[in-house]
Amino acid sequence: MEKSSDDVSNIHNRFSLTLINPASHYFSLVGSLVIAAVITATVYFGYIGSVESWFRIPAVIGILALTQLIDTRFTRKKEYSKSLHASLFGNMLWIAVLLMGLLASVVLVKEASLFFVTYGMFLFASFRIGIFTTTLGASIRKAWAICMVQPLAMFLVMIPYEMWSSMLTDPMAIGFGAVFLIIASVWSVLTDRAGRPGMESTHKTIQAYLASQGNDFTEAEEIIEQRSYKTKVSTSQIRLRSSNGDTEFRMVLPEIHPGPYHPVGGSNIPYLIYKNLDSSAMIMHSISDHSLNLPSKNEVENYLKNLDRSVVKEEGLVCTEPVTVQINKARVTGLLFGNNPLLFLSLSPHGMEDIPNYMKKEIEQYAKNRNYVRILIVDCHNAMGEEISKEDGEDMLKAAKSCLDSLITKDSYPIEFGYANSDSMDVWTEDLGMGGLGIVCLKINDKKFFLGWADANNMKNGVREKIVEKFAKQGYQLLEICTSDTHYAPVKARNRNGYYQLDAEKLTKWFLEIAKNAESKITSAKFEILENEADVKIMGQGIYEDYSKALDNSLKITKGFMIGSVILFIITLFL
Repeated sequence: MEKSSDDVSNIHNRFSLTLINPASHYFSLVGSLVIAAVITATVYFGYIGSVESWFRIPAVIGILALTQLIDTRFTRKKEYSKSLHASLFGNMLWIAVLLMGLLASVVLVKEASLFFVTYGMFLFASFRIGIFTTTLGASIRKAWAICMVQPLAMFLVMIPYEMWSSMLTDPMAIGFGAVFLIIASVWSVLTDRAGRPGMESTHKTIQAYLASQGNDFTEAEEIIEQRSYKTKVSTSQIRLRSSNGDTEFRMVLPEIHPGPYHPVGGSNIPYLIYKNLDSSAMIMHSISDHSLNLPSKNEVENYLKNLDRSVVKEEGLVCTEPVTVQINKARVTGLLFGNNPLLFLSLSPHGMEDIPNYMKKEIEQYAKNRNYVRILIVDCHNAMGEEISKEDGEDMLKAAKSCLDSLITKDSYPIEFGYANSDSMDVWTEDLGMGGLGIVCLKINDKKFFLGWADANNMKNGVREKIVEKFAKQGYQLLEICTSDTHYAPVKARNRNGYYQLDAEKLTKWFLEIAKNAESKITSAKFEILENEADVKIMGQGIYEDYSKALDNSLKITKGFMIGSVILFIITLFL
């Protein structure tokens, strides 16, 4: 599990590479057209020394717009936006070459050479080979067929006819241009094979990921499902039912993990379970990691259908008051339903990644040694952080064991509960999933205790503490706020994490309103412990190891080629 966590973190750290593209294709369209005009002006004022460019600028812009449309016919999914992004960066490369050429002429005190105009065109073309093969789904042959179309068309419109022959037959420009075309082709082949044998084609995986960002997730799920395997996963539930049977509430701990990313597989599984249980549930984050992701919508449907077959393993009428144990950063809060402890584990406000599986096994064994029937463990997932340190892990295990020891000594009392959610409220925010917010109020021994839940990926550090403090001022005891770790994204977050974390300003007001609603619904209840096992496909650890390896190898290859290309380019500046 530790290795899998490292691989997932490594893949996640590479997410920022997907933010290089502009958020809007309109930006790329306008940007590429503006840069094309600048290229034309630079060529005439800087290299040819003429003001004849003015009538050619509209022509260059027009031919660029036309070739951008032609490019879409050569992309696998006929995507106009991606051809615009490619055009923008290609034109940026060309203008960079022209400006570097002018700078070199000033530094070396020599006349600006038209070599850099032709040279820039070839570099533009070589860049297009890389883009077309990696992200646009073209083969090397097709990339070679299309690579020169846009830059050459711009060149022919921009440069006077009488200069074509001398510039296009310049041996040095053709020679260096051919070298860069070959470099781009070799780079493309090597990066595509970077993940072998585990990953047949790195490029196809990249293309599937990019397609999924436009909600075309079929290809991504097919690739992932090919590597997935069948296994049994369990789901535990605590169901609270009113005495008259009219109302019920469930706290669900699925062994599966939300993911891998929106909109693929089980990325929105917390909300789907929530909806499947009539929106009267909190879908907690169990101790699980990304190896337990469901790879496709088919597997999600399979899991949800099986959830209806949950079996009642135990029932009762009493519960202890909650016990909270804090050891350094680690905090564990527990309640005992009959002889079934429910533990909430958190490092908030310090935060951590998913709790590792070895901690779950050790806590479960300790509970078994104390003759508990079954233990339910919630990873509160309510503050951002790195993988849990050895010291914090040991503190959390000590706190969990101490909490279990304390619960044995506690008296049990009849349970009363009230539950409310945000379904009827306007709580939309970019950091909240479709399940919204929920609060359950437990009345035990005439004392009221609140548990909060948010269908969110995580919370900003310290948010929990701010809300707990606000509740305390209202005379409410808020034990914990948990998130579902949903990977659903209401809006695409263009930040390093790839998602937004819950913030405190709006949350406090909403949670207090929901808490008052839950309090007003308090009724006597009985509890039931439900268990379920389902045969589903999960992604497993190997797929992350292979993806991580492919990314690392591709980046190493790219860095090597980039260094070599930059050195070669610098050499040309002095020729």
